[in-house]
Amino acid sequence: MDFYSTLVRFFQDGGAFMYPIGIVLVCGLAIAVERWIFLSLAKNDNRKAFDQLMPLLRKRDLSSVLKLSNNSTAPMARIIGSGIARMAHSQRRDDIEYAMEEGVMEALPRLEKRTQYLATLANIATLLGLLGTIIGLIAAFTAVANADPAEKASLLSQSISVAMNTTAFGLISAIPLLMLHALLQTKTTEIVDSLEMAGVKVLNMLSDKALNAKTRASDSQ
Repeated sequence: MDFYSTLVRFFQDGGAFMYPIGIVLVCGLAIAVERWIFLSLAKNDNRKAFDQLMPLLRKRDLSSVLKLSNNSTAPMARIIGSGIARMAHSQRRDDIEYAMEEGVMEALPRLEKRTQYLATLANIATLLGLLGTIIGLIAAFTAVANADPAEKASLLSQSISVAMNTTAFGLISAIPLLMLHALLQTKTTEIVDSLEMAGVKVLNMLSDKALNAKTRASDSQ
């Protein structure tokens, strides 16, 4: 109960700038939670799609791969499906690779969406805290200038303490937002790396199949 009352008093003593900083913090946390859930679901969907597609690719059942890719919303399935679809027009490894890279580039904006806002919101929270402190200090010095000389020291120290609350709250808001931004960026990078790794595996598998088919054909001749 003492902690709650201290927290409420800290917020109230900070002045009007505590409210926009609080709004920035809530918006940042909402974005972080939404992005974390989205990236976690995307990672799970990619893993499931990869596990479903690999047996079909080993059996060279490309029609089933395309059907599964078209019915799936996982970026992994879409990327592999793009490469398989390009094989119908060109068997060159470079062309298939370009098609998969295009799929990665299409998936990237959805993976990075709104994550960069967290760093911006962290900077806004810090700047709002500093602005609130500056305005609070200006008001404090103005009030002290007209105060009784005997009360100037205590009034000034009290006003400065209250003005510093906005800076403290701005930093309290900015630090976790920056940490969440770094975590989400790392999670996004891991997903993109897994997409690129899957693309290389599929390319190598298709290349090996094509090479084996050519070898058997030359041996039969």
